[in-house]
Amino acid sequence: MPEAQSEGVRIDYADLGKGEPALLLLPGWCATRSAFAKMIDLCAAHRRVLALDWRGHGSSGAPTADFGTPALVEDALAVINASGVTQVAPVALSHAGWVGIELRRRLAELVPKLALIDWIVLDLPTPFLSVLRALQDPIHWEETRKNLFSAWLQGISNPELSSFVLNDMGAFGFDMWARAGREIMAAYTQHGNPLRTLEALAPAVPTLHIYAQPSDPVYWQAQQSFSASHPWFTARRVNALSHFPMFEEPEEMAQEIGRFLSAS
Repeated sequence: MPEAQSEGVRIDYADLGKGEPALLLLPGWCATRSAFAKMIDLCAAHRRVLALDWRGHGSSGAPTADFGTPALVEDALAVINASGVTQVAPVALSHAGWVGIELRRRLAELVPKLALIDWIVLDLPTPFLSVLRALQDPIHWEETRKNLFSAWLQGISNPELSSFVLNDMGAFGFDMWARAGREIMAAYTQHGNPLRTLEALAPAVPTLHIYAQPSDPVYWQAQQSFSASHPWFTARRVNALSHFPMFEEPEEMAQEIGRFLSAS
C-alpha cells in the first residue's frame, strides 16, 4: 500500500482506479478504512479512489502525542499531496465531515464537491451530547460504548457490519474514544450544526448527504427545507437499518455518489 508522511507520522492509504475528481474516503473516529470495504471496488470501477487510515488507526503509524481534528486534516492533505491527485471529492463518514469541510476551505476549487455519509447535519441532540461526555469519563466510557454498539446493531443481521462495529471499532480503547468524544463535541461547539457551517462557505460547495438513519420524517423534512433555499445541498436516504449503510446497500451508495459526482 502507498504511504504518506503527516507531521512525521506514517499514513497508510489505498489508491485504486482512474479518473478525477478522485474520491477521498474518510472514516469516522475510532474506525479504519474497512468501513468502506464493500464500496471501494465499486467506486474504483468508475474513478480513482483514495482511502486512508488516520494516524493511530488501522495500518497507519501511531502518534507520539495527543491529537485532534486539525491533525486529521493534515493526514488527509498528506495523502492528497502524496497521491499527486489534482482534484478530490471527500466522502466523509459521520463526523469526518468536519475534515471534509476544512479541506474545501483549504483547497477551494480543488475540492469541487463534498459527500457526507450518515452525519448529524442539524443541531446536536442533547442525549448525544451526554454520550460524548460519558465517552470521556474513564469510569463510564466502556458501558457507554457498549450501549452505542447495541443501538447501532439492533435488528441488524449483517455479519460484515457486526464485525466492523464489534471488532474494528471495538479494538479502540479509552484514549481514542475519549478523544473522539472531545473532538466531536468541540466541533459542534465551535461551528454549530454542519448545514450552517456549509452555508457560510463562499462560494458554496455542492454537497450530498446520503444516510439511512434516523428514519424520522422530521429529520428528512428539515433537510429538504434547507435544500429548497440552498440548491447546492442534496439529501438522499437509502433503505438501510443502520448508521453504516455502505455495508447494507453498497451498490446503491456507490451509484448515488457516482451520479452526484457526474452531475453538472
